[in-house]
Amino acid sequence: MTGRMSPSQPISGTQPAAWVPPTIANIEATGLTLSYLADLILKHLYFAGEMVATKVADAVKLPLIGVVDGALDSLKKDKLIEVKGAVSGIGDTGTRYAIVGEGVRRARELLDRSQYAGPAPVTLEAYINSVKMQNRTRIYASPELMKKALGHLVISEKMYSKIGPAVNSGKSIFLYGKPGNGKTTIAEAVGKVILGADMWIPYAIDVDGQVIRVYDNVNHVVLEDSTGEAAQAGRPTGVKRDPRWLRVRRPVIVVGGELTLAGLDLIYDPINKFYEAPYQLKCNGGMFLIDDFGRQQARPRDLLNRWIVPLEKGYDYLTLATGRKIEIPFNVLIVFSTNIDPADLVDEAFLRRIRHKIEVGDPSPQEFVEIFKRVCEMKRVAYDENGLKYLIQEHYLKKERAFRSVHPRDILDQLLDIARYLNRQPKLDRDLLDMACDSYFVQL
Repeated sequence: MTGRMSPSQPISGTQPAAWVPPTIANIEATGLTLSYLADLILKHLYFAGEMVATKVADAVKLPLIGVVDGALDSLKKDKLIEVKGAVSGIGDTGTRYAIVGEGVRRARELLDRSQYAGPAPVTLEAYINSVKMQNRTRIYASPELMKKALGHLVISEKMYSKIGPAVNSGKSIFLYGKPGNGKTTIAEAVGKVILGADMWIPYAIDVDGQVIRVYDNVNHVVLEDSTGEAAQAGRPTGVKRDPRWLRVRRPVIVVGGELTLAGLDLIYDPINKFYEAPYQLKCNGGMFLIDDFGRQQARPRDLLNRWIVPLEKGYDYLTLATGRKIEIPFNVLIVFSTNIDPADLVDEAFLRRIRHKIEVGDPSPQEFVEIFKRVCEMKRVAYDENGLKYLIQEHYLKKERAFRSVHPRDILDQLLDIARYLNRQPKLDRDLLDMACDSYFVQL
């Protein structure tokens, strides 16, 4: 996501061809060695006992013909596995393989070094190239696209004019203001629409025999392959791309008070002996939203220091358990969202390093009314202008209470709960509004 827009880089019009994973026809094209692939397959067979050839190929996410079959032949030649028959009517692809005594011994040695037994990883070089290529096809915000992303929210034109350029910077955004005015909602909505429809990520990355797992089903939404993929890539119809890559929505990862500095580096599992990618690597090409900034265990100054080099240089350094540092492209839009006064978090010098600072303030009376109307429609509560006037007069103006964008939703939720309990039709009646506000607002 990072990278400044150059004058020659169009916001609209013809876009560069979308990057897709290359085809894999032989072991050399994987970037892995025959022995590495054979060892990975042996670990799969150790856990499964027996596997059909097609299942082996599916487990390591590589083509059977020209790639996996060569590794199976090598294991068979070394007397680490044996053929146990075949599934009738399938041919060579249905051959069943089983691990034997020497293979069990060898597999245990391998598992002592690393318990990883998943899809075959891609090389670090291949991953870096994919990030750079896919950053070229990122979508830039325009007034029309911003309306598409945030049209379901009540936002002033002034706010649109601030958020759009901030997103296009691809760098960092600092959202601040009172709680309940939609800072997180705005950031997430922008991330899902503006960043682009999809991208490719690998299951895992190999760094000199060390595996870094990238994909996880919590932070990545997998999309089905498009039928026109081969044609779009200029490939012959029927030629399949490298199955070690997944097409996902550009990730939007949200973390809150649980974020630690340790969670921003490679996470080594000493038992399984492989790495889990940190948040910023998992959301490369997308958005990393640090919610409730200032409430983490780490000091705000330390967290901001952690991002200085990645934000300014466009790359990040991650550290292996051996002490070796690896350089990774940093194409992440980082959004800091906080309810705390920025002056209480960091000094002006640190805030200067954040590209865009945007205050998400309280809604105006007109905006509050519009939000209330929309929430009434969404929750199927008949809108009553007199009821809303009563609410504003009695529970806002008289009590000198500020409007918050979240209040209409919360008050109507309270009203629905009360009406359901009383077996009444949910309406903007004065007594229901009074009970809803009495149970929602706390006098501080």
